[in-house]
Amino acid sequence: MVKFISRNILTGLVTILPLVLTLYLLYWLAVTAESLLGGTILRLLPENLYWPGVGLIASLALVFVVGLLMRTYVVQRLFAKGEQLLYRMPLINTVYRAIRDFFDYFSPTKKKEFEQVVAVTIGDTGMKVIGFVTQAIPERLPKDFQDEGSILVYLPLSYMIGGYTFLIPRSAVQTLDMSVEEAMRFTLTAGVAGTTAPSPGGTQ
Repeated sequence: MVKFISRNILTGLVTILPLVLTLYLLYWLAVTAESLLGGTILRLLPENLYWPGVGLIASLALVFVVGLLMRTYVVQRLFAKGEQLLYRMPLINTVYRAIRDFFDYFSPTKKKEFEQVVAVTIGDTGMKVIGFVTQAIPERLPKDFQDEGSILVYLPLSYMIGGYTFLIPRSAVQTLDMSVEEAMRFTLTAGVAGTTAPSPGGTQ
C-alpha cells in the first residue's frame, strides 16, 4: 500500500513539476521586468496613465528594439568594443565569456557552418555518443588544432552541467536529424526523456 501511494505521488510530481517550474520561471521574469521598469515608468507618467503590466510590455519592447539595433553595423561595433572592456576584467572575463559563448551557440543569428548535432563513434567498439559541433572551420581553432580533416565537438555529460570538448576526425562523426534542444534534453537526461514528448497518459 505504501509503495503504491509513494509511486503515484512520485508520478504526480514528475508530471506537475515541469509545468509548475516553467510557469514559475515565466512569472518570475514577468515580475522582475515589471518591478525594474514599472517603477521608472510610474515616475515618468501620470499615475492615472499607469496600469499593471506596462513594465512588462516596456521590457519586451526594449528587448525587441535591442534585437533590431544589433542588426546594424554601428551598434554591433559599439557592442563589440564594450565587450572588449569586459574581457579585460579578470573575474568578469571568465564568467561573461562562458555565458556569452553558451548563448551565442544557440543564437538564431549565428551562422551554422556544420550540422550541430552529431554522433561520434568511439574507436572500433561500435559505441556512439551524442555531441555538438562547436567549430568546423580550422582557421578559428588554435594553431596546433588546425586540421582540415577534424572538427571540434562538445560532448555533454548526463545529469549535470559539464562535458568535454574534443578535436575529432570528420570520419568518426555522423550528423543526426535532431534539433539542438531535443538532443540536449535527450543527453542531459541520459535518454530517459526520449526524443519526443510523451502523449498525455501514454508511455515511451
